Amino acid sequence: MSTGTSREPPTEQTLAELVEAIRTLTERVDQLERSLHEQEAAGVPEEVVLAISAAVAAYLGHRAKVKQIHYRTGAAYAQLGRAVVQGRHGTHGSR
Repeated sequence: MSTGTSREPPTEQTLAELVEAIRTLTERVDQLERSLHEQEAAGVPEEVVLAISAAVAAYLGHRAKVKQIHYRTGAAYAQLGRAVVQGRHGTHGSR
């Protein structure tokens, strides 16, 4: 960049860089909008996601970003919960 007061006309390289930056930003906005629609379709309110983020940040001791959320519903979720609970209890304890 020049430090003078005169304005230089944009070069083709500068215009190409601007077009590429706009294209990249448009793709990112589209991706964020798709992600938002997926979250809304799953029925998880934004407040719940914020509460989860706050709990993770408090547990880890620093501000953390939620990058991905996996929704578990149905029998697989219940089976996982049972496995966790049953795994905490020794079935063959020593006396």
